[in-house]
Amino acid sequence: MSTRVYTLPIEQTEWRIPGYGAETIFNWDYDSSRDKLLTLYEKGKTNQWNSNTRIDWSAELDFDDPLGFPDEYTPLWGSDIWSKMDHKEKGVVKHHYESWRFSQFMHGEQGALICTAKIVQTVPDIDSKFYAATQVMDEARHVEVYSRYLHEKLRMAYPISPPLKTLLDQGITDSRWDVTYLAMQVIIEGLALAAFNLIRDMANEPLGRAINAYVMQDEARHVAFGRIALRDYYPQLTEHERDEREEFAVEACYLMRDRFLAEEVWERLGMDVKACMGHVMASPLMTEFRRKLFIRIVPTLKDIGLWGARIQKAFVDMGVMDFAETNLDEAMQHDEAVAVEFDRLRAARDASVRSVIAEA
Repeated sequence: MSTRVYTLPIEQTEWRIPGYGAETIFNWDYDSSRDKLLTLYEKGKTNQWNSNTRIDWSAELDFDDPLGFPDEYTPLWGSDIWSKMDHKEKGVVKHHYESWRFSQFMHGEQGALICTAKIVQTVPDIDSKFYAATQVMDEARHVEVYSRYLHEKLRMAYPISPPLKTLLDQGITDSRWDVTYLAMQVIIEGLALAAFNLIRDMANEPLGRAINAYVMQDEARHVAFGRIALRDYYPQLTEHERDEREEFAVEACYLMRDRFLAEEVWERLGMDVKACMGHVMASPLMTEFRRKLFIRIVPTLKDIGLWGARIQKAFVDMGVMDFAETNLDEAMQHDEAVAVEFDRLRAARDASVRSVIAEA
């Protein structure tokens, strides 16, 4: 119940403006009501950061091995194609693959920027508008960071992949605000967290690791935002409406599972695209990587109530049902703790350098 005194009931004065593909909603109830969402909003305000000062951009990359991954983490590793390459040719593949991968991160973040701006416009409750406004700033910063890494460090960028483009198109153009949430906050952001996690925890190149650690700190809040909003909303839908959302989620998950095949890289390098794609699809390492992309998505869909027979069957088919019991709150806390640890380590290094300079 509102604690403010209005001359007319707010239900009578709420303003809805029809528009192409979306309806803009003005909400006059400024008494936010969801404590968990307000907590995220406070974190969103206090955890803003400046990429120019938080990240050490001085590192130069080795183009032959930009992230310092072992060869086994290259999608073509183990194939006849890979075994016939010399060191320089393998370096070219690594450079192009990381440029393609970070390009998809950048394009996805711009999609998130646009989707979240749409959420501010279309979501009916004011507390969601407040939090989404902080996420708009987060996403702008993420686009900036990945763009800078691509253009200053990797010095190469690829266009958006067709699967990502398709899902972004669906999320942006759908007139239902919750479908934009579902596409962006749950599926794309959830998948991105898993992809970022591999680089943060397994790469040896410090700049790429730090970028992904800091972005993950923000993204964990974004997925939590989608969980809270949709968990409250989906029980209000009819069974038919929930079935529609489940069908959309299933199609989106299959689409995203095939997002990391890097067809554009093999084509750009003049390789046998069919053979490369066949190996990436069959490779045990890449199969497990694609499986782990769903470690945040599966429990989130279960948590928000999209857990009918259709979606469970799809997850059994993908081999990801074991992720259903993942503790999302613990995962979010871990992402925040890792980012803080990166800050601590950089501060210690900076202090050590200052000490050496002072003693010189």
